[in-house]
Amino acid sequence: MTVAGGWASEPVLVRAPATSANLGPGFDSLGLALTLYDDVEVAVTDGGLVIEVEGEGADLADRGERHLIVSVLRRAFDLLDGPGGTGPGQPPGLRLRCRNRIPHSRGLGSSSAAIVAGIVAARHLHPEGHRLDGAAALRLATEIEGHPDNVAPCLFGGLTIAWTGAEGPRWVRLDPRLGEVTALVPDRRLATERARGLLPETVPHGDAAANAGRAALLVAALVQGLGQDVLFQATEDRLHQDYRAPAMPESAELVARLRAKGVPAVISGAGPTVLVFTSAAQVDSMCAEVGNGWHIHPLNVAPRGACVRHDRSSVRP
Repeated sequence: MTVAGGWASEPVLVRAPATSANLGPGFDSLGLALTLYDDVEVAVTDGGLVIEVEGEGADLADRGERHLIVSVLRRAFDLLDGPGGTGPGQPPGLRLRCRNRIPHSRGLGSSSAAIVAGIVAARHLHPEGHRLDGAAALRLATEIEGHPDNVAPCLFGGLTIAWTGAEGPRWVRLDPRLGEVTALVPDRRLATERARGLLPETVPHGDAAANAGRAALLVAALVQGLGQDVLFQATEDRLHQDYRAPAMPESAELVARLRAKGVPAVISGAGPTVLVFTSAAQVDSMCAEVGNGWHIHPLNVAPRGACVRHDRSSVRP
């Protein structure tokens, strides 16, 4: 069903997964979709803008047009209208409801989930939404986010390798043979911009070569299920984690303690969450290494990226 201008008359509910980028050595290229989700419902209305947020980011509900999902919707609608403005323009009104479970500013792709949810919702609401295919969606999401490593797994699920060439961002999606992973989330937040600001302009050639080899090994280990011993070696990083450690000393120390025990642990994205390639039960058995102050999230790889759901109860109080 549609309303005036061709807009979808029914609300659209999008479920977008959390993501972990880098995975150790795969800096700005590797990403993993995880089974922790934000639910975003968007409806076209007769007028006005209404935003309701439950959970993470509830304090941002009053941002109006500056809310990230709203700004993404507007941008996607403009894109779908085409350069000549032949589409219906902006809708008369919007209602946005969010139930956010992905922690903000913790390195689990909360901003990517918001961006991708907005794009997927726009694709289903706009009468020309079919034009926003996977490649176009990735291009728009990358333009907004700045890099494709988180938005790619959020869009396509599984394990992704993303890069940007002359024609724009591209991706390869793989199905990892991986059991449960565990996210150790601290209370403290860390802005991605601050973490990136600590990275040097250049790194030693030996470190770059080591990371290239480890990143290739990591893809093989994840896809072929080579086990924790290989995963431990494959998750060694020399490009970003040590440089960012001053911004998140507790996370860096936790990674060091776990790796000293042979556990494949990395900083998730820009941090400060620690991602461990093992089950929560095994993490619980290492209480001395983990210590207090960490929220333990047992997760699996999400096989699907952001998708439209039909059960809207998940976004209603």
